[in-house]
Amino acid sequence: MKPLRVVVAAVGAGALLAGGFLLLRGGGDTAPPRDRLAVAPMVVRPNVLVDAQGAVLEELPGDCAAGRYPYVCMRAKEELGEDLLRRSGLTIVTAIDPRTQRAAQHGIDRYVRREDAPVAAQAMIVPGTGEIKALAASRALGPGSNLPGGRFGFQQGTTAMVYPLTAALESGMRYDDGFPYLSQYRAANYHAFKNCKGQNVAEPSFSILNRQRDHSAFTTLRSGTRTAEHTFFMKLTEKAGLCESVQAAKRLGLERADDLPLQEFETFSLGINEVDPVSVAGSYATLAAHGRRCEPRLVTEVRSDAGVVRSFPARCQEALEPAIADAVTGVLAEALAKGPLKGLGRDAAGMEGTTDAFSTAWYAGYTPDLASAVALGDPRGAVSHKLSDITIGGRRYRHVEGTSIPGPIWKSSMTEALAGSPGTAFAKPDLARFGGCRDHCAP
Repeated sequence: MKPLRVVVAAVGAGALLAGGFLLLRGGGDTAPPRDRLAVAPMVVRPNVLVDAQGAVLEELPGDCAAGRYPYVCMRAKEELGEDLLRRSGLTIVTAIDPRTQRAAQHGIDRYVRREDAPVAAQAMIVPGTGEIKALAASRALGPGSNLPGGRFGFQQGTTAMVYPLTAALESGMRYDDGFPYLSQYRAANYHAFKNCKGQNVAEPSFSILNRQRDHSAFTTLRSGTRTAEHTFFMKLTEKAGLCESVQAAKRLGLERADDLPLQEFETFSLGINEVDPVSVAGSYATLAAHGRRCEPRLVTEVRSDAGVVRSFPARCQEALEPAIADAVTGVLAEALAKGPLKGLGRDAAGMEGTTDAFSTAWYAGYTPDLASAVALGDPRGAVSHKLSDITIGGRRYRHVEGTSIPGPIWKSSMTEALAGSPGTAFAKPDLARFGGCRDHCAP
């Protein structure tokens, strides 16, 4: 038989087998060289998540629920997108600060256990840059969540009152403007509330009740925010405008967790929209940054062995007049200082979030340097699994309000995260413009 010349090249882990010309002859007991050839397996380096200091957090797992940082994993995948996720060998640089991340997780672990049915989640964001410094949760949501990216989506509750408050101050109302106290609110007619399409969305047959027992005869912007008075904010949203309140929320950065448009109904200020802590913390961070809105971002850069694959720069814009933002901060600072949490020992502002029938609970607030939002709810469904007559963290609660669990988590996490750092002061509100009352004064 005439000899054959065969070129054999084997690639294993990037190595090329040399001596490629071999003579093969028919017959004989010797096995063909290709049967004796040892081929090294192809090595695929996994994608890894690293913190802002370059320390490895974990390999990016296929199932975020199985990872050590499920909330970080879910957000990273959402920001990276499908094209980058199909690649391997990437180093995903995040804005996560180790100290802030530990503080957020410690705060949650003090009050909510992994085995508890409700889930607590927290996002901490830097005002003016949008960098997400911490994403912590009591556990992953698991397969029960069908929200994009596995987001934590819960009804916002009364932390949404900040949006009609913003719209009211934009319209020219002052701190001591307000309305006579109402124990219940009912719209006078169907056109008392109009959505941004101009449609009538008021429901005169529906009554809103107050939970407060102690109140004065007249409620102002300051006192109504401090007590999160439902009937006052229904009246305030009617006065300032439902569409104006929704638009204020959008400009500050609020988005629904399911990517659908915000629901525009008369109870908007009571927090009917299901939102993620990142979105709420981001909207409060806009106020802390004097009205400068920056898109929340966890991933700052993606690298491969060849260099930078993609950068994620800050995306910011002026969303609100600085004087308005600082005026809102003035009201929220008083609400925190005179509320059950008693502040942080430095300039801070915040708002508790309790939903109707205690379906979910929130707390959101900020200092000039850090904003945070904490959410608590049952991922199986808030309607059938309310936060009433329930044991969480080994403690029994008749009802869970915003200041019952989310508030203490927020205070604990913020205190630990900011410990040792110099306190930054808020800008003083323009009292010549926002102090006192104008048209809706106490009799």
